[in-house]
Amino acid sequence: MKNYMVFDVGGSMIKFAVMNGNGEFLEKGELPVSDTDFSQFQETIIETVLENKVKHQVIGIAFSCPGGVESETGIIGGSSALPCIHGPNFKTIFSQATGLPVELENDANCAALGEVWKGAAKENENVLFTIIGTGIGGAIIKNRRIHKGANLHGGEIGYMVLQVVEENGKTSFQTWSQLAATGALVKNVAKRKGIEPKELNGKLIFQDAEEGDEICIEEIDAFYLRLAQGIYNIQYVYDPEKIIIGGAISNREDLIDQIYKKIDVLLNSVKAAKVRPIIETCQFKNDANLLGALYHYLQCQAPESVEA
Repeated sequence: MKNYMVFDVGGSMIKFAVMNGNGEFLEKGELPVSDTDFSQFQETIIETVLENKVKHQVIGIAFSCPGGVESETGIIGGSSALPCIHGPNFKTIFSQATGLPVELENDANCAALGEVWKGAAKENENVLFTIIGTGIGGAIIKNRRIHKGANLHGGEIGYMVLQVVEENGKTSFQTWSQLAATGALVKNVAKRKGIEPKELNGKLIFQDAEEGDEICIEEIDAFYLRLAQGIYNIQYVYDPEKIIIGGAISNREDLIDQIYKKIDVLLNSVKAAKVRPIIETCQFKNDANLLGALYHYLQCQAPESVEA
């Protein structure tokens, strides 16, 4: 069985795995990431690849990355929480340094591809994925294929403007990512507590809420409402068979029930709205991006090895 080096590049860390062609994990880990220093990023990736090239005889490299990923050229456009990755040619840099073929795809698209291949969407044709983490990404599946859009921004649902703020005679706008990502939850709680966001994370906030922390309870309630608002909008724009949620938040057992409570509030308020979205979580949770990145690699480099 052939083995592959797979990276899931995030805003706060890089997840990596050595996987075989069936999508099975041989090894997993995490690496530090710098948002400004691409040379450090490059060195970390290359060191990890070369180590596993010997250890596991890997024959290719697959990336899941944020932003407007141009899969054919290897360049990442747009913007993300990791500015240093935008501009360098991943295919040229990492192929030359390791002697291995390289493929890359947008992170939300990878999560969707992983679920289409083996997970929650394997029986569906038209699905919308939303990946909730430091920001919010998304992917549109139409007839079981990724819809990238004219500007490689198809599925960038985190850019949806959901709130207009009027303050001191100035108008500003807030996107779904700014309002409903777990990163937004952390910032809102930190602001109310008068501490730095780096002192918190989503897991701690939910733990504190379970112990009765009123600020955490209130902000989590607002967080679920904002998630529901975006999901409601998506349903009525695309009308998919189902909406699938990924990211670390999808590990919470009560996530779907809490979102449905807020969806029902919206449906009761908008009398013309009759469609209650079908919402599920990714089957592969935090591994969906890794699995999809590998699937994309195989589609490009070894299409005979995967289903059409």
